[in-house]
Amino acid sequence: MKKLFDDIKKDIKFKSAGPGKKLTEDSRGAPERGQRSSGGKQPHRDAPSEGSQRAGAAALARVEQHQRPKVHTSQDAIRNQVKRELEAEAAALAEKDKAATTAQGTAAATKECLSVSGVYFTCPLTGATLTKSQREVHIKEAILTRFKEDDVEASVMMIHTFNKDKEKVKAAVDIISKYVENICKNPSEEKYRKLKLSNKVFQDKVRCVEGSREFLLALGFTSTMLPVDGQEEEEEFLVLPEQSSDALELMKERRDRLQRGEPVRAQLDRQAQAFRASENATHFELPPEFYNLSAEEIKREQQQRSELVEKNSMLRTKAMRERDEQRERRKYNYTLIRIRLPDGHLLQGTFYAWDRLPVLFSFVRDSLVDGWQPFELIAPGGQKLQESEEMALAECNLVPAALLSFAWDAAVQADIAAAGGKSSTLLKPQLLETIRNLS
Repeated sequence: MKKLFDDIKKDIKFKSAGPGKKLTEDSRGAPERGQRSSGGKQPHRDAPSEGSQRAGAAALARVEQHQRPKVHTSQDAIRNQVKRELEAEAAALAEKDKAATTAQGTAAATKECLSVSGVYFTCPLTGATLTKSQREVHIKEAILTRFKEDDVEASVMMIHTFNKDKEKVKAAVDIISKYVENICKNPSEEKYRKLKLSNKVFQDKVRCVEGSREFLLALGFTSTMLPVDGQEEEEEFLVLPEQSSDALELMKERRDRLQRGEPVRAQLDRQAQAFRASENATHFELPPEFYNLSAEEIKREQQQRSELVEKNSMLRTKAMRERDEQRERRKYNYTLIRIRLPDGHLLQGTFYAWDRLPVLFSFVRDSLVDGWQPFELIAPGGQKLQESEEMALAECNLVPAALLSFAWDAAVQADIAAAGGKSSTLLKPQLLETIRNLS
């Protein structure tokens, strides 16, 4: 803006300087226009009048004003910059929304094609159904909520669930149990009822275990600042008042609860589902949660393995093939099992890859109206699975998915038929209420 005013001032000075002269012209020559001569003669007859000069100056000013470009102030520049940024941001958001909508549509289409939507778990404390990523946070919140009802139970759950190192948990439980034992044996000895928190054993073995302090407080200890010999500053102690005989017995019971404590783990939701008879019974599309490896890694390994099968088939020993099979089975976390029933219906459930055969038989039995009757499960290769064998599903080559055949025990069925009895349905009503077509 300052530069603009400077330019205008220079222009005005230039116009008021009078007519120009050539450098070679004698400055003492003819008199200037508009001035009287030394002889007092009138101005030259061709010189414009004063009014003409004013009109010409005004016309020149209008031309210059019209031709001079518009000068933008700093506020104009800021507004334009903000406008451009807002437009760019709006365009980016629109593009992002479009991409998100496309991704959601793709995910929904993929989900519809899966044999099971995912792997789910049930919280044993609340009964809530959880995804794999939700289970740990949900269980922690459920345990902390338990303090309102039973602080001893909640603190025991904390110790055994929040700490992953089992050796550290065992060491802390042993030391706390020793505290309780010393108090019960020497109820009048004050030294056993005072725990110095800066004590090295307490620091290294107890305090580092989450939930240990909460358990001691649940036993009746309270936090107290006490003086220490040889120190000016007081230190924190956990102090237990002298206990009655009944209170000591209760303390022993709570110690036993601590020793028997187990981690709270989300339980795998079998997602039991019944399907009508279908030609797609052997078709499985599994979500990524079923695999230890990503889908791309598994696809790449399968391709590499298929290329080497013919080359190595004549050279590989039985032991080598078994090792390869074990390595293959370890790729799977879960397995989807379908059981084809005699009436054509299909029963489906999700299992851990290392669940044992009795778990599978129990699942089938709990799904049947006459689950008390003996039955057989036959693997794809015709092998009869034995409920009494403690073999993992992965060891039976039932991963990551398998279709089994169900058959009643022939001898028992013959006896039932001879007695005139026969069940009209196989699956329980709650499963038949949600029966679906297999896509």
